[in-house]
Amino acid sequence: MPKTPFEKASTPETFTDLSIKAPSENSAGMEALKSAVGQVSKYMNLTDALKLSLKINQKGGFDCPGCAWPDPDDERSVLGEYCENGMKAMAEEAQNKTIKTDFFAKHAVDELAGLSDFEIGKSGRLAEPMYLAKDATHYQPISWDGAFAKIAEHLNALGHSDEAVFYTSGRTTNEAAFLYQLFVREFGTSNLPDCSNMCHEASGSALTETLGIGKGSVTLDDLYKAELVMVVGQNPGTNHPRMLTALEKCKKNGGKIIAINPLPEAGLIKFTNPQNPIKLLKGGTKIADVFVPITINGDVAFVKALLIKLLEKEMVDGNVFDKEFIETFTYGYEAFITDLKTYDFDECLKASGISLELFNQVLDMVLNNQKIIICWAMGLTQHQNAVDNIREFVNLLLLKGSIGKEGAGTCPVRGHSNVQGDRTVGIWEAAPQAFLDKIEAKYGFKPRHKHGYSVIDAIKAMYEQKAKVFFGLGGNFISAVPDTKYAAEALSNCNLTVQVSTKLNRSHLVTGKEALILPCLGRSEKDYQKSGIQVQSVENSMGVVSSTKGILEPCSEKLLSEVAVVCGIANETLKGRSKINWLQYKDDYNLVRDDIEEVVAGFESYNQRLQQPSGFYLPNGARIRKFNTTSGKANFSINKMPDWKLKKDELIMMTIRSHDQFNTTIYGLNDRYRGIFNERRVVLMNREDMKERNLEERQVVNLKSHYKSVVRTANNFKVVGYDIPKNCCATYFPETNVLVPLDSFAHTAKTPASKSVVVTIEALTD
Repeated sequence: MPKTPFEKASTPETFTDLSIKAPSENSAGMEALKSAVGQVSKYMNLTDALKLSLKINQKGGFDCPGCAWPDPDDERSVLGEYCENGMKAMAEEAQNKTIKTDFFAKHAVDELAGLSDFEIGKSGRLAEPMYLAKDATHYQPISWDGAFAKIAEHLNALGHSDEAVFYTSGRTTNEAAFLYQLFVREFGTSNLPDCSNMCHEASGSALTETLGIGKGSVTLDDLYKAELVMVVGQNPGTNHPRMLTALEKCKKNGGKIIAINPLPEAGLIKFTNPQNPIKLLKGGTKIADVFVPITINGDVAFVKALLIKLLEKEMVDGNVFDKEFIETFTYGYEAFITDLKTYDFDECLKASGISLELFNQVLDMVLNNQKIIICWAMGLTQHQNAVDNIREFVNLLLLKGSIGKEGAGTCPVRGHSNVQGDRTVGIWEAAPQAFLDKIEAKYGFKPRHKHGYSVIDAIKAMYEQKAKVFFGLGGNFISAVPDTKYAAEALSNCNLTVQVSTKLNRSHLVTGKEALILPCLGRSEKDYQKSGIQVQSVENSMGVVSSTKGILEPCSEKLLSEVAVVCGIANETLKGRSKINWLQYKDDYNLVRDDIEEVVAGFESYNQRLQQPSGFYLPNGARIRKFNTTSGKANFSINKMPDWKLKKDELIMMTIRSHDQFNTTIYGLNDRYRGIFNERRVVLMNREDMKERNLEERQVVNLKSHYKSVVRTANNFKVVGYDIPKNCCATYFPETNVLVPLDSFAHTAKTPASKSVVVTIEALTD
């Protein structure tokens, strides 16, 4: 029997061979070096690996396709400006195996769907365009012209342009992203969901409302000079390892660090800089001065408790708040204080799950420091009240005057390498009218002002057959989104699904009636066009735009750049009716940047400034205390505590990454820092919760999520006792995305609530 869409979308429910060790209390060091060397030696040509190691994240080199952590403005490490997981990303992108016609002729789609995500990703680099015909079991080769014609045929056959969905991954460069959104808008829709919708959309919403810009306000130099850094809901040792170097420098300069997270993470306990021989010999640097093991989604409660005590101190001493900053630069202070007084400290502290002794340590550090930076990631953004989480931390910064001054501010740490840049240049289903007006003035067509589909809306539209074509520019959509069963059925309802990718992933196996795989150049590969080898650009987490230029020869002659793919599709689809000469852009990317300069604020003299070795900073009002909000000032906000009422035997589950993982890409089967090896189907549980349920270590269980009377199930997981707050548990994604309800998402932002899923544990009997 053919596999159902859900079966194709699901990771195999079989186990490998779980091994458990004590969690590590030290990160990086020799183990990171060994891991990185092991990856590149196993999957890459060693000559290519050496070339890449000397150019990755270097001035004039290429930007790592992994995370969006910024590079230093000044000197960069001669030993290598990269981390363990950066090299894993390189080994994944530049792997020495390619897959062509013979691979797809040998392996049916259903057969490939039976592989693990790790096995799928290591199948090899995609080397030529492939087409899956209606009712076919195998992909077959297709020419680029044939692929463009097939896409144009389906798009032009739609009853309305809103019946198409155009998704974007954060690895897409500024040039490709700008042209992509331009094509989509000229085609006639605003359906531009992207990976921001699933990660930092809540950050953008909260920061835009409170500070007038949906980006962080700090620079790397600020991190070095901060007196206090709060790292909240984030695991930088795995997800942004180079951030640990910045935290180490902050500590060296006398700064203090507080880690707030349900799980103790090795990277925030101790860091051994692998680029420092003395540290390798003598041991690392203690990172967190205080670890706060907060209960899942207890952040608002914890911050409110801090705010209450700060207010009490201010009323006695009169020198806790930065009153001059509050009076000059903020709005809504009185209403905020009035609301804060309605909360009870003891109730807030209890809801946070933190002891009074530990709370007082944090309070003392906040009281006695004025230069405070708050960093965060998915631990704050993937809840129904995610926007409230971030706004409440902003309230804390506003009271202390820690916005718009050296060593202080907001630091949302983005995931994929250009996810912030994509939004800057127009990948947004809810683009502001001023941007659309610029498009109209430049190109002579009127973009739709109606907001398009976000990721959640797009999945619903495909499920309800209101959207009939799905186009993915990068990424692994089916493994990234919530509610796997629903999402798989949604994609299968499409007439055509198209994936632009560097390597095989599960989204190529969950298809519409017809499907296309379009192989593109990797970030590390040379991009040959008529005007020569092309330079592209990206924006990092701190608003720096820099160049990226590949150095390896393409792994196949049949690859196109993302820019060339977009131009080819736009030219074929809009033939005879476009106001734009699409093909000129693929010949010379300088022309794309000239257009961005005219349309997007902050890109003056784009081509010239991009030649600066370290790139250039985009304007940031919050950084200089110019707040582009409705009030013209930084806004205090009023936020409610989440009202969790768990029933007997229910737990609150959060999905997490393993150390051998970046987003949906699985580099291996080990979570080295957490002591979990050779297995991903595990559920981390508090040992008291295990005892209450008569569960033993390694026992096999099923997980069931409960939301609005709907029960979702994920089968076959092994219990691992772990240091996690009571009534909480953690699992890896994408294995448990099936448990995350599509209609459970952040208010205002629609970020899936993947970090607060109510579950029960069902023990299996022999």
